Amino acid sequence: MNMLDRDGLTERQFFEQYRAGDFERPSVAADMVIFTVTNTEADSYRKLPEKELRILLIQRGGHPFLGNWALPGGFVRPDETTEQAAVRELREETGVDDVYMEQLYTFSDVGRDPRTWVMSCSYMALINSDQVQLKAGDDAALAAWFKVTYRLLREQKEIIEDGYVKTKEYELKLSSDEEEFTAVVGRTMTSKSASTSTTYSIVSNEGLAFDHAKIIACAIERLRGKVNYTDIALNLMPDLFTLTDLQQVYEVILDKELLKAAFRRKVADLVAETDHYTENAGHRPSRLYRRNMEEYQ
Repeated sequence: MNMLDRDGLTERQFFEQYRAGDFERPSVAADMVIFTVTNTEADSYRKLPEKELRILLIQRGGHPFLGNWALPGGFVRPDETTEQAAVRELREETGVDDVYMEQLYTFSDVGRDPRTWVMSCSYMALINSDQVQLKAGDDAALAAWFKVTYRLLREQKEIIEDGYVKTKEYELKLSSDEEEFTAVVGRTMTSKSASTSTTYSIVSNEGLAFDHAKIIACAIERLRGKVNYTDIALNLMPDLFTLTDLQQVYEVILDKELLKAAFRRKVADLVAETDHYTENAGHRPSRLYRRNMEEYQ
């Protein structure tokens, strides 16, 4: 049965006269926040190396934002989904694709890209640093890991009718061996009896292209939130690791020290002992653990 719409058209007739060009359409990009954790150099052979949380940035080799640093990413091709585009970009920039990845958020603010109307479907990936071989893509001059910190600067709360507005400003600092730059990102949560909404804004920015400071802030908050109730941090670990190494990874993500006993109780079900121990570490051998896949499943 051919049903007619309000204009008296069948579905076939509707598609025959439909013109997609009658509506303005955005370009769609997939941008990647790729996290890893690296060791710093220890001061002595008896001291354990400390960990640093890093993200991958590429230096733009073309306009706009020529010479600025940006998240790896690119436009979604007509024959792929946003997730497939993200996997492709990840593989092109790092040489790996079988890693933890999840969608973050779709950033669609007007004017976020000076070229045209561009929506960014952003993704977060977690990579063990031993896996990575960096190589800049076609539109990038250079690819590099940047140490990242994200710390609260100030906050305020305003009571409104039927709720409140809480505003926090964070300093996002990114540094490599060659460069260091910062951005201040605002996070505003409006809470009412029937709804809650969160928005991000860039208060100040130096060195980062587009609105990528907001995307990085969103990724860090997602990672910090999930590390408290999932085993997501284990995606940053090698196959075998010590509990001290794992605790340091939690600490650099959360940007705070954790009590050893409480931490070990927290992760007890997430890891499994092995019969292996550290070797040539300059201190007493430590037992190595692995991810407890049975508990995870």
